[in-house]
Amino acid sequence: MPVEVIMPKVDMDMAAGKVMSWHVAPGQKVEKGDPLFDIETDKAAMEVEAPHGGFLHHPVAEGTEVPIGQPVAWLYAEGEEVDAPPAGALSDAPGPASVEEPEPAPRAGPAPEPEATHAAPAQQPGHGIRATPLARSLARESGVELGGIAGTGVRGRIQAEDVRAFLDSARPGAGPARFTPEAGALAVTRSKGGEGTPVVLLHGFASDAASWAPLEAHFHHRPVIRFDLPNHGKSPKRRIVDFATLVSELRHAFDALGLDKAHLVGHSLGGAVALALADTRPRSVASLTLIAPGGLGPEINGTALSGICRASRPESLGPWLKTLVAREEQITDAYVRAAMAARKDAELRAAQAAMCDVLFPDGVQAFDLKAALKRVEIPTRILWGRQDQIIPWRHALHAPGRVALHLFDDLGHMPQFEAVDEVGNLLRTQLW
Repeated sequence: MPVEVIMPKVDMDMAAGKVMSWHVAPGQKVEKGDPLFDIETDKAAMEVEAPHGGFLHHPVAEGTEVPIGQPVAWLYAEGEEVDAPPAGALSDAPGPASVEEPEPAPRAGPAPEPEATHAAPAQQPGHGIRATPLARSLARESGVELGGIAGTGVRGRIQAEDVRAFLDSARPGAGPARFTPEAGALAVTRSKGGEGTPVVLLHGFASDAASWAPLEAHFHHRPVIRFDLPNHGKSPKRRIVDFATLVSELRHAFDALGLDKAHLVGHSLGGAVALALADTRPRSVASLTLIAPGGLGPEINGTALSGICRASRPESLGPWLKTLVAREEQITDAYVRAAMAARKDAELRAAQAAMCDVLFPDGVQAFDLKAALKRVEIPTRILWGRQDQIIPWRHALHAPGRVALHLFDDLGHMPQFEAVDEVGNLLRTQLW
């Protein structure tokens, strides 16, 4: 039986979404998680991934508005007979014969205003170039060719931020870009040994995968996998335009591991990403541990984050690092020097600063995961220090009753660093 691709609900007030563009032609094969189509709502435009592998058939025409929960296409297995569109289908796009030479798909409903028009691929400048709807719109309005812009999205797709960066660099008197976006997969570190369900670790903002090393001894019986987030550690530099883009990067990397199940452990921003992964990949997550996670309230110490991003020497970095812990003496001179050595690349600092400005504009968290936390049904626990000066520990109180809370009176924002043994023992009970 073919698998329905339905219009997803991406915000609470959404009743319908408009299919703005398809990334694949009718009859083309996609894998689960591949970019499939773009939708536009009253609030935003976003990319939707394939919920299943298969061959795309009966897609609705670009520009069609589809109610939430209604099918926009069907995915057929290889060799499965493709019949007429199911009764009530909105599809009026070309059939499988158009794979080699797709024709422009007719639009349903009244013609859009000129500035909102998305021409069919055969008529659109930059045809064959992967770009988001907003990126195409910005390029069209600015009179620039997409072919001259480097894309930093998945598979080199051009994002709106790429167009803006290109325009900034082209202004008279403008200096070179503060950092150069890079291609390539996220850095992944795997432990040797261990059996059973692996543990996947996601670090916080301005940290890296190596920061988990002291804690790993407490669950060496499990395989351990550590990611470096984009713009951190050994991962490539990216232009992250919003939290959804960051999660998409990690979701693709997580899917590429091919794991049946994994225990997710995330700290701060990594905790927010871990929660978003658990929300979208529930069948692949055995348990979830969040350490001082982001996304559960708007407050965050933007001054400290900005200070860490700006610091270019140990003397300026050290005072900000001390805000991360309850006992300042834990941040030794050696610790500060090591942290600064990991941040010596000026472009890495610039990439993190740009990422910070997007995720925490004006010193607030620009993403809200409280609803996601209420949806998660796997075993979940939150660890938080009551002396946290970065994110208020009271955000943990948004958790539903089935989530276990562990609050430490004498710890700050990094319990896994400040009390390694205590946190490690707690984790072992869930990961054993």
